[in-house]
Amino acid sequence: MSSTTRRMTPQQVCRAIRDDIIRGVFAPGQRLTEDTLAERYGVSRVPVREALRTLEAEGFAWSRPYAGTFVAELTEADAADLLEIRALLEPLCAGRAAVRRTPEQLGRLKELTALGQDAVRDGRFDELTRLNSRFHEVLAEASGSTLLSQLITQLSWKIAWVYAVDLPRRAEDSWQEHEEICAALDAGDPERATQVVAAHIAHATSAYRRRDRAADPAAQQDR
Repeated sequence: MSSTTRRMTPQQVCRAIRDDIIRGVFAPGQRLTEDTLAERYGVSRVPVREALRTLEAEGFAWSRPYAGTFVAELTEADAADLLEIRALLEPLCAGRAAVRRTPEQLGRLKELTALGQDAVRDGRFDELTRLNSRFHEVLAEASGSTLLSQLITQLSWKIAWVYAVDLPRRAEDSWQEHEEICAALDAGDPERATQVVAAHIAHATSAYRRRDRAADPAAQQDR
C-alpha cells in the first residue's frame, strides 16, 4: 500500500461512487474500472471491488462478464415508480416520527434545515442534494422503525438521482417545507406531519414533471 492510499471502508467508497453517479460525474453507460476508481479515491482496488458489487445490488450499476461494470440508466418508468413509492412511504414515516423522534433527531433535522437554507441563500446548490438526502434519512430514523428507515434511506439515494438536475427556483420553497416538517415533529402532531410531508413530496414531484415537460412544446399547453 502506497503512502498516498487512503484507508476507506468499502461502505465509504461505495458512498463516494454513488454520490458521483448521482451528481453526474459518471454518466449512464460509462464503464467503471477498478483501477480508475481506486486512483480517483486514493484507495486500493479491494474496497472498490466490494463497492461495485453493492452498487450493482442497489441498481446504480450493472455488469457483464468479460466486459466490466457500467453506470446504470434511470429510466422515466423507474423515476415514476420511485416517486409513487416515496409518496406512499414518507408520509407514513413522518406520522410515526412525530411521536417517536428523539430530541437529538429533531435537533439534527433542524440543523440540516438551517444548513440547507444557508446553502440556498449563498447559491451553493451543489450541496443541496447531500443535505436533502441526509434530512430524509434522519426523518426515516426518527420513525423508530428499522425496516422503514432502511427502505427510505435506500429510496432517498434513488430520489436524489431522480432530482440530479438542480431546480434552483424550487430550492427555497423546498427548504421552507423542511422547516414546516420540523415544526410538526416539534409539536408532536402526527396528522400534521403526515400532511406536510405529503404536500412536500407532491410539490417536488410536480416540479420534476414540469422540468421534463418544459422541453416539450405540446406539454406547454397543459401548464
